[in-house]
Amino acid sequence: MTTLDWIFLCGTLGFIIFYGIYKNRSNSNLDGFFLGNKSLPWYHVGLSVMATQASAITFLSAPGQAFTDGMRFVQFYFGLPLAMIVLSITFIPIFHRLKVYTAYEYLESRFDSKVRVFTALLFLIQRGLSTGISIYAPSIILSTIFGWDIFWTNALMGGLVLTYTLIGGTKAISYTHIQQMLIVTCAMVFAGYMVVHLLPPDIGVADAVRVAGKAGKVNIIDLEFNPQEKYNVWSGLLAGFFLQLSYFGTDQSQVGRYLTAKSITQSRLGLLFNGLVKIPMQFGILFIGVLVFVFYQFNTAPLFFNQVETEKLLGSEYATEYRILETEHNTNAELKKAEMYKLHEALEADDATAVENSQNAILSFENRYKELKSKVSELIEKSNPGGDSGDVNYIFLRFILDHLPHGFIGLLIAVIFSASMGSVASAYNALAGTTMVDVFKKSNKRIRSESSELMISKLITVFWAVFCIVVAYYANKLGSSMIELVNVLGSWFYGIILGIFLVAFYNKSIGAKAILISAIISQILIIVIWKIELVAYLWLNPIGCALVFAFAWLIQLFTKKDVREE
Repeated sequence: MTTLDWIFLCGTLGFIIFYGIYKNRSNSNLDGFFLGNKSLPWYHVGLSVMATQASAITFLSAPGQAFTDGMRFVQFYFGLPLAMIVLSITFIPIFHRLKVYTAYEYLESRFDSKVRVFTALLFLIQRGLSTGISIYAPSIILSTIFGWDIFWTNALMGGLVLTYTLIGGTKAISYTHIQQMLIVTCAMVFAGYMVVHLLPPDIGVADAVRVAGKAGKVNIIDLEFNPQEKYNVWSGLLAGFFLQLSYFGTDQSQVGRYLTAKSITQSRLGLLFNGLVKIPMQFGILFIGVLVFVFYQFNTAPLFFNQVETEKLLGSEYATEYRILETEHNTNAELKKAEMYKLHEALEADDATAVENSQNAILSFENRYKELKSKVSELIEKSNPGGDSGDVNYIFLRFILDHLPHGFIGLLIAVIFSASMGSVASAYNALAGTTMVDVFKKSNKRIRSESSELMISKLITVFWAVFCIVVAYYANKLGSSMIELVNVLGSWFYGIILGIFLVAFYNKSIGAKAILISAIISQILIIVIWKIELVAYLWLNPIGCALVFAFAWLIQLFTKKDVREE
């Protein structure tokens, strides 16, 4: 990175942080720290909800996901608009009417304190793990650019966000979310333009789409119902609906966003805005990944996109083996590039036979590329067992660093940093709020002043920041796409939590004992189902919800009535 890149990077991040602190410099009580005194308009809520979900994982990992697996991940979001409508009708009025700090307070009035604390603990485990991955995502950037130790890069990112979260509270988070989303939107649009600009002169957007289509990357819609397939229309509309309903309806990192609204109407408008905008935004981000794939069909791609690991490999005893693989890769890439031009000419001439021949040849070259990459991964595991042998999360970053103009590199990296800061700040605030309100205050009945409660909340925030940084340190050992990994973690718990809330809302005959036992049994079964890969991970959400309902109903039949009326 050049001096110009550093100016853009530091200037953008500095503006976001100090603006957020300035807009809410003091909090004297929990209401201000966690709910922003319920003073924010719908557009603050909508952008804050989007920024909380759109972490650095979205902008760093999603293009790599599309690069390797095509556009089909967009189906994951198909259930989102319907979930926003259901939440606006059901969850929002209840939470506002009860004037809660967290979603889990309602469960005590409906069931008892044990159910409330258990559900809060499920959220804390899930959100703590996911936030660690969100911290790891931007740490990849510093580690890749400078070769810094991943622990200290995680500590830097986690600590940076902690600073303005502690000072400004939830209102500062919301104000910075607006700046982040505006910068992110502009930067990603320009990134898409730059990818197209860097394609060969005779390859336009339409040509790029056709090439990507022949490579199987523009696979947006899959109508086949297959519960073991991760992404199709049915998993998005049905299973994804349950995940989105639970995420936005019961995850405090999101509930805390729309509880800051001035009124029920403002909360509803904010969620509906998110439901309308999220799918097009995600489509655009994935499409950038597809364009990067097309770019590398006409330009030699790195054999392995994680430059830090390849440099370590070159300094190891396996350097010679790696260079042999790289030489073969370069030859393979040149042959594939020549075949890509033949494919383009065949498409222009509408020659079906030539198109098919070129497709088959390109597929053969692509398979060889994957084999060579797999061998590099094996060498990395041998030379550096603690290293990251997967590179899907590095694809877009490596493209930025290698091919985009200086200045814009700094801005785009700032975008990824700011996206991470937005989601991590919301998570810190939610983790601290849930721990303070649903665990600490429930287990410790001493009456404290508002200032002492605020200080304890800030100390809890520090604890969770340290926990998430530790989780981030181990995230590189998981080796899969971060955007998938964070949703797999959520799917372990979201169906169970949603089942508890839906029983609370819609089945008044089920009591606290039945729901608690059913939730514990269902949680164990969900982990078993995931472990044996019975279904794709999205389906864990409706299955978990259904199990909670079924077991709670059965257990209630054999226990005495202990239902607590709302």
